[in-house]
Amino acid sequence: MKLEYKHLLNEDFHPDSKVWIYQCNRLFSISEALGVEEMLNEFLKEWKSHGAPVKGDAHLFFGQFIILIADHIRDGLCGSSADNSTRMIKRIEQRYSVSLFDRTTMAFIVKDKVELLPLSQLQYAVDNDFITGETLYFNNLAGTKKDLENNWIIPLKDSWLTRNISLKDPVL
Repeated sequence: MKLEYKHLLNEDFHPDSKVWIYQCNRLFSISEALGVEEMLNEFLKEWKSHGAPVKGDAHLFFGQFIILIADHIRDGLCGSSADNSTRMIKRIEQRYSVSLFDRTTMAFIVKDKVELLPLSQLQYAVDNDFITGETLYFNNLAGTKKDLENNWIIPLKDSWLTRNISLKDPVL
């Protein structure tokens, strides 16, 4: 699985641009992905804050992660602009019968594909060698463009999840 995505991010956006990551509970089909991208593009055309257009960007990465970015550094984002983005994501959920707000399911790269794992089963997966400290984890808490570029796909051992689990020592 190719994990290159950074080159698709708008270089004109400030590193502190606000990022929202929505993880889908399943892979979108090709036709669904095209529909999602169309919805995102339409939303970006209308996205406003304080009556002015938001300098925004949106992506569907790996067929399963919707990324919204707002370069709000100059003018800031009003609460209603964030609410509008949430409503748009809820419309995607309804149209495609998916879940995009579940924060209790973690995503990992296992055997070259995205695998989802309930947080409650994380220790079991580690204990039974389904995942290790080196397994790549999608850290959907990345909140800025800089975080998205540097701390989104990281080894489990480098993530916040290690506060909740015990990793095995690597075999030497």
